[in-house]
Amino acid sequence: MKILLITKRVPFPPNSGYPIVVYNTMKGLLQLGADITLFSLNPLNARLELEDVSDPVFDQIKACTQDIDTGVNVWSAFFNIFTNESYNVSRYFTEDAARQLENLLRENTFDIIQFEGLFVVPYLDVVKANSNAKLIYRAHNIEFTMWERLSYSESFLMRRKYLAFLAQRLKAYETEQINRFHHIFAISEPDRQSIIKFGCEIPMTVFPVAIDLEKYSVDKSKTSFPTLFHLGAMDWRPNQEGLEWFLDDIWPDIEKLNKDLRFYIAGKNMQKHFFEYDSDNLIVEGEVFDAVEFMNSKAIMIVPLISGTGMRVKIIEGMAMKKCIIATTNAAEGINCRHGHDILIADSADEFYRSILQCIINPKRWMEIGENARTTVERDHAIDLVVGGMLNIYKDLINN
Repeated sequence: MKILLITKRVPFPPNSGYPIVVYNTMKGLLQLGADITLFSLNPLNARLELEDVSDPVFDQIKACTQDIDTGVNVWSAFFNIFTNESYNVSRYFTEDAARQLENLLRENTFDIIQFEGLFVVPYLDVVKANSNAKLIYRAHNIEFTMWERLSYSESFLMRRKYLAFLAQRLKAYETEQINRFHHIFAISEPDRQSIIKFGCEIPMTVFPVAIDLEKYSVDKSKTSFPTLFHLGAMDWRPNQEGLEWFLDDIWPDIEKLNKDLRFYIAGKNMQKHFFEYDSDNLIVEGEVFDAVEFMNSKAIMIVPLISGTGMRVKIIEGMAMKKCIIATTNAAEGINCRHGHDILIADSADEFYRSILQCIINPKRWMEIGENARTTVERDHAIDLVVGGMLNIYKDLINN
């Protein structure tokens, strides 16, 4: 089976949510005998030379990229207001990328073409005009919801109105495109319900984030206690917003609980102002070389997400590493977990305080939750289980 994946960025190395999801999909499909071609946009702010990629999955696929500038331009953003296009989406479309994709489709025949997220959907017309493949749309997030939630939390009136405007444009675009595919993969049940409300009339299946469990080897002898940690891409505004709330409103009281308690913050593109929080008990590390080793060395994972949609890959990874996750309801959205069993849910400063306190007072508590979390991941997120289900959908589409 020949499969083309179209992505908004090169999914190597798999060191954050989107690349991990795409990478594990390719890895699972390769193990099942699929022939994989990857067409990736290559944004200037995260540009990657294919020659620099050293990875066994990359060695088994065919890959091509197209450089693209997705940066926000004040003037183009302003003039976009007077069009019917979503500025968030239109920044990902260029004629050069369309031509390269068209050439790829003319030179190759694919059974399945999978669009990895909303930002590559602008190339749908190119695909439809040059291929008879069955088309899959994987919704990594319900994009407009994130911008809508950001607008609710924005205090500056003009910015709040603009964020709401962007959210409405995104919603209109998602709604217009949703029935133009043969099948949709939602990443969680809440996302599936949201897509149904768009007026979705085509088949849809929920496939959660898949991870390679062999990668997540736990060595508790290397885990220090009492330690808290936060790990996530810090150029993503919901992560910034949530961490700022935790540091400003919650951490000052948590820090007084135990003089030996340490809180470690890590993630790529760490914003400068977070280093100003640095203290004896708060360590801002920035990007770490090995995220799995970093998680293994800490005890309790803090995810204070206020906005954002989709399934948080870092929470799935933390659960695989037997971490006790203390997260907001929003952060845990879509994950088949249960408060007090395999995760602790905290939506207020007081709830975070009490959750952290119980883990510090009773170490067996966080270890028990961590063990249950690993069991949940093995049940719901094993790569062979998730990707095997996808392959069955592909086969049904091709045969019908």
